[in-house]
Amino acid sequence: MSDLWGLGDDGFEEVQRPTPLGAGGGSAHGAIPEALLAGLNPPQREAVEHRGPALLIVAGAGSGKTRVLTHRVAGLLATREAWPSQILAITFTNKAAAEMRERVEQLVGEESRGMWIRTFHSACVRILRREAEEFGFKDSFTIYDSGDVRALLKRLIKERGADITGLTPGGVAARISKAKNELHDVDSWARTASLDNPLDAAFLEIWREYDRELRRANAFDFDDLISQTVFLLRAFPRVAAQYRKRFRHILVDEYQDTNAAQYALIRELTQPVSRGELPDLRDDLPGASLTVVGDSDQSIYAFRGADIRNITDFERDFPGARVIMLEQNYRSTQNILSAANAVIGNNFDRRAKNLWTDSGDGAKIVGFTGYSGHDEAQFVADEIVELTGGGMAYSDIAVFYRTNAQTRALEEVLIRTAIPYRVIGGTKFYERAEIKDAMAYLVTVANPADALSLRRIMNVPKRGIGPATEAALQAFADEHDITLRDAMRRVDEIALGPKVAGAIKDLAALLDEFSARPDADPGEVLRELMSRSGYTDQLRRSPDPQDAARLENVEELIAVTREFRRQNPGGTLIDFLTETSLVAAADELDDSGGQVSLMTLHTAKGLEFEAVFITGVEEDLLPHRMSANEPGGPAEERRLFYVGITRARQRLHLSLAMTRAQFGEVNPAVPSRYLEEIPADLIDWRTPPTTMRASAQPRALGRWRDEPREQFVTGYRTPPPLPKGPKKEFANTITEVRDNSGLELAAGDRIRHKDFGEGTVQAVTGLDKKRVAEVRFDTAGRKRLLVKIAPIEKL
Repeated sequence: MSDLWGLGDDGFEEVQRPTPLGAGGGSAHGAIPEALLAGLNPPQREAVEHRGPALLIVAGAGSGKTRVLTHRVAGLLATREAWPSQILAITFTNKAAAEMRERVEQLVGEESRGMWIRTFHSACVRILRREAEEFGFKDSFTIYDSGDVRALLKRLIKERGADITGLTPGGVAARISKAKNELHDVDSWARTASLDNPLDAAFLEIWREYDRELRRANAFDFDDLISQTVFLLRAFPRVAAQYRKRFRHILVDEYQDTNAAQYALIRELTQPVSRGELPDLRDDLPGASLTVVGDSDQSIYAFRGADIRNITDFERDFPGARVIMLEQNYRSTQNILSAANAVIGNNFDRRAKNLWTDSGDGAKIVGFTGYSGHDEAQFVADEIVELTGGGMAYSDIAVFYRTNAQTRALEEVLIRTAIPYRVIGGTKFYERAEIKDAMAYLVTVANPADALSLRRIMNVPKRGIGPATEAALQAFADEHDITLRDAMRRVDEIALGPKVAGAIKDLAALLDEFSARPDADPGEVLRELMSRSGYTDQLRRSPDPQDAARLENVEELIAVTREFRRQNPGGTLIDFLTETSLVAAADELDDSGGQVSLMTLHTAKGLEFEAVFITGVEEDLLPHRMSANEPGGPAEERRLFYVGITRARQRLHLSLAMTRAQFGEVNPAVPSRYLEEIPADLIDWRTPPTTMRASAQPRALGRWRDEPREQFVTGYRTPPPLPKGPKKEFANTITEVRDNSGLELAAGDRIRHKDFGEGTVQAVTGLDKKRVAEVRFDTAGRKRLLVKIAPIEKL
């Protein structure tokens, strides 16, 4: 077909090709060279050789999907079924695109020149650059990144006073992004919204003005790149037909991660082309041949809009599609794969597959139960020392966690153990903005002369103290040779409005109150400062989903201060700041042997390491407590755990703590339900150090199938049954379990708790072994205790 496009590297200049080409689903002009098929296992070979309108390659973790994709592309080129310019291969990351491009070039050399191997966004940018004038933009349009978007939204929200309604730049940006990824524009969203709701009405006004500003600036945001390309193809049939004519073979990697806009883009590009749309065609063209690679078991981005139905419904969406399963794993040992298979097999809405390897069983999975998050972190550090002592490089080791707040204990122990590390996809704990804010409050209380910390928190949270007011305060301080804090106390002598002057006086009074208590418990100081300043309340009320994580980090810092006081009785705020600064200000460690990678389980997708630690395998962390009430939430959390397991090549470690600091309190933790889905013979469970307090020392974690899954605050959790095996191995770990069945309690009774001290019973609820006492302790505040096993006595 001489009227098919053959395009050069620029993607748009039409050139003539002398050799006829096969159409999208056409037959090959020759057999694929055996050199391209050598070394492929039978399902991989079938995936490379198959020809048809639609192909789904279900590629299990570590099953060689990139190899299959690149060899399939090379096969199309080698048999002259397609010119390079007729192939569009789409990935999710620039790294994946570069890797695929490099591999294809190694296989076919310069024959690959002119292919589009790109991310969704970069492919759409090229289309929009060429077609921008069709819908009123110039081809020189700019692209706003997340920082640009937030800056623009911040200005619009401030100008319209929308911050009064609770709108924040982050929250508005997240809402607009979600809407655009679902292919809504302002008008279509308005038709579905409840505009009687003041928040929705304010959001709509901001969004409408935001889009006007983008158009005025000849700019797109990141989400526009895909959604606007879809609108372009739908609004201009001739333009759509040209790209459908051009791309005869479309390949999509990580198809399970596609959202509504990305799915719609693929659908638009794979439609047939008729002579009515392009009169220069001699014959109608069938839709492009579509190959997608993915694994529904690794669909973990629903929070970003990814729709698992795009892959589970592929055969319905593309009738006649062929499905090929890749189940042989080339990454992990069989013990690791058996654990992964056992866990993911509990998700019912999936295509059954069973990962296997011929590389042997390998070492058993190592399990560890610590008393606290600190014990867990020490276990991780000790194991890393042992692994590296045996010759493993730091760069071959990774530590995964569900939430960023978990890194604090890990970082502190790794620093003290001199283990080099890096936090991937996030900021180190003490470098996060919210932690710097909280620490600035403490520094300002401890050192009233510190103007730098005071400036940081003067308008955080917002109090109406802007740059002009701050400058006026500083000028007054300079004129009278006093500190900035003194100037705040004398704000009545400065010509400021009554509202802002009142806010300044209130902040100065709050800081002065705590500065007058140098020996106060640092944990109580921080908790009250965060509460009374409105900082935690602002994060709690924010619709921005990132603020929920920021709140967790602040609460983790409160837990750090309380842990410091427990370990250093009588320790002051100055003492705490001194110790923390040594941790936070640690220089980069020696990197000659690489660094251990710390990252969330979401960030770990697509990576692999010789040794992997998955920490915090507990209820409310994994699965995360926020998933419990979301449709499909626990199943997605199980997929997340599966992804973490399958990142490990040789060694896998699973760890949890019996107590975990949350919301500034140390509470008992419950082992994750996912742990009991792993066959017991695959895990070698270890115990914490025998130097731990005997009264708090938990047993090695065994099976707990018959144990009630209640979560309660006792100070301890009933230890799970001992694992099968010689009892002498666990002689040092057995803990006496209290039985208070005969203890009668009523409101008004005074009791003594082993850790919390004396307190007064406020109420008793429940019956028998489920009796719960609500107690107000003289120093520890209000607690709820399970009477049967709590370490208490009646006074």
